[in-house]
Amino acid sequence: MSSGLAHNVNLLGSVTTSSLTAWRGCMVVKKSVQPELAIILYDMEACPFCRRVREALTALHLDVEIRPCPKGGKVFRDEAVALGGKQQFPLLVDKNTDTVMYESNGIVAYLFREYAGRPVPKLYRGKAWQPALGSVASAASGLRGLRAKAGKRPEQPLHLWSFEGSPFSRLVREKLCELEIPYTLHNLGKEHWSEVGPARQRLKPGPYTPIPGGKRDAFFQVHKRVQVPYLEDPNTGEGLFESARILNYLDSQYAA
Repeated sequence: MSSGLAHNVNLLGSVTTSSLTAWRGCMVVKKSVQPELAIILYDMEACPFCRRVREALTALHLDVEIRPCPKGGKVFRDEAVALGGKQQFPLLVDKNTDTVMYESNGIVAYLFREYAGRPVPKLYRGKAWQPALGSVASAASGLRGLRAKAGKRPEQPLHLWSFEGSPFSRLVREKLCELEIPYTLHNLGKEHWSEVGPARQRLKPGPYTPIPGGKRDAFFQVHKRVQVPYLEDPNTGEGLFESARILNYLDSQYAA
């Protein structure tokens, strides 16, 4: 299978994953103020419980430091155990409140309470059938982002602009997780109904203008467009749009 065809097949699986999870993690629920100290998430991209936390982070417009902990990983798993006492993910560390938490339901409730001052919205509440459906959603993406692959660790963490429901962004997060590359996840969720749809074909026709003063506006002022994923690598000075280009870059730069 050609690389282009394989990428499109993977993208179709990623679209299915977003559909099965009701496209949570696309729209911003509350524009929270970024805390003074970065929130840290020990995370496994393919884990449905970790996905719930990332969905909430997008809904709150919160950035987070991702420490990838795929199965078989050797970079951050011991660090996570030292902090929390066991190998279980997601693990949230918030030094702003001296909080170390397991369990996705508790973490989601904490994030909405601490950073939005409100209960968890209905769409983001845990449901009895959610773990099973979440596992099916992970399977739809081929369980990419589950197991570690040999790679080279960068000297400095990378930066990824993304939002959880973006099928294109998911492909990049899967690769970063498999290679155990730490990165700052800059959540760039949609701030208004007019932003619904792909970057080049939004629901509202005409030139795109982000809401003034928001995170998307700040991104637009720099790049003259709002499109995810966007990756910056401070180790090489590279800045890339387009998931296929980013994946090729990560393979050439960091895969063993």
